[in-house]
Formats: sequence, structure tokens, C-alpha cells
Amino acid sequence: MNWIGLKTIVTKEVIRVLRIWIQTIVPPAIMMTLYFVIFGNLIGSRIGLIEGAPYMQYIAPGLIMMAVITNSYGNVVSSFFGAKFGRHVEEMLVSPMSNATIILGHVAGGVIRGLLVGGLVTLIALGFTRLHVEHPFITLSMVVLSSTVFALAGFINAMFARKFDDIAIVPTFVLTPLTYLGGVFYSISMLPEFWQSVSKLNPILYMVNAFRYGILGTSDIGIVYAYAIVCTFVVVLFSVCLVLMNRGVGIRE
Repeated sequence: MNWIGLKTIVTKEVIRVLRIWIQTIVPPAIMMTLYFVIFGNLIGSRIGLIEGAPYMQYIAPGLIMMAVITNSYGNVVSSFFGAKFGRHVEEMLVSPMSNATIILGHVAGGVIRGLLVGGLVTLIALGFTRLHVEHPFITLSMVVLSSTVFALAGFINAMFARKFDDIAIVPTFVLTPLTYLGGVFYSISMLPEFWQSVSKLNPILYMVNAFRYGILGTSDIGIVYAYAIVCTFVVVLFSVCLVLMNRGVGIRE
């Protein structure tokens, strides 16, 4: 591990996020505010309680996690594809940095952006409802692990992407449907048994429910099982990223 190289990539990623904060931080905050107003205030007042919690309070952890996931993914896919498009990824490849260092640097940048946006959305949520963290370790560890999973997924998307349109395909046709069907706005116990089984194939369901358990103390999924699923995704996706980098897929053609 080249620690100087890792620090340099992470610093570059953080500066990039903060320099264009009006594009990276503000839009998701505005979008989440609209979710709280529309789904929380207007619709939530008619729904009542879910799992013993007011609807606004119930969806808050899911909206926070949704913001973290989408921004972690988006940061890495846009940053690494930009490096490919700008032809300065070659400078990293010929530098004394391992492929693992390059991957970890970009993933760390994505995680940092995800946590920044997640923190901002949490502050917005506190303006609409009361949140008391029941299990701090589960809350923090799950948000970091979930952010890591989708930062790695964004890295894989960036490696295969050949044009800017390619980096929008996965968020539009995969990430968005999985997010909305991941238990953000409802409990899967409300679904018929068949659709409950289908929902359990969605990895975002485990992330949202574990994070909700950390804050509210309620979950549709076993926490140990959720950790096992998320940690498996981290290991598998990192291994895929490393294999792709070692083979030079999308960067040495």
C-alpha cells in the first residue's frame, strides 16, 4: 500500500466534491427535503404508524441511506470515468501505486461524499421529525459499509463505460428501482408473502433495514444476516474491481 498515493487520491476526491459543492451536495439535499415534505408531511399524516413509529420517522433512515447510496455511487463513477476520459488515468497506472491503492482511494472519496450528504440529510430530517440513535455502532458501521458497496459498484461501472451515457444506465435502470423497492417507504411485512420473498433478493433492503434498526430499533430483517450480506458484497465487489484493474479492462484498450 502506497500511503502517500492513497492520501493524494483521497485529497483530490475531497477537493473535487467541495469545489463543486453546488452540484455534489446541494441537489441531493433539496431532493430529500422534497421527499420529507411530500411523503412525510402530506402523505405520512394520513398513513399513521408503521412498526410503532410515525411514518415521517419511519422513512427518515431510509431516505438518509438512499442519499448516501446514490451519492457514493455517483461520485466514483463520474470521477474515475472522468479520469479515463481525460486520459490521466494512465498517470496513476504508471506511478508506484498498486491497483488496490487506486481503487481504495476512489472508493474512500465516494464514501466521504456519501457521508457528507448523509449528514446533511440527517440535519434536514431533524427539522421534520425526532431521531434518537438506538445503536450508534450499527448505525455508523452500516452506513459506511453500504456506502463502500456502492462506491465499488460505481468503480466497476466506470471501468466498463465507454461514453458519458454509459454511466447513467445503471443508476437509471438498476440503482433507482432497487432503491425504491428496498423498503425505504414501507415495511416488507405489508407485502404479500410472494413479494416479501422477492424483496429479500434486493441487497438495499438489508442496508436500509439495518440502518433503520440502528436508529429506531426496528427492522424487517435479521441484523446478523444483513451484516453478512453487506460484507459479502464488499469483498466480492472489491475482488471484481481488482481483477478488472489487473486485466486493464476499459483502461488499456
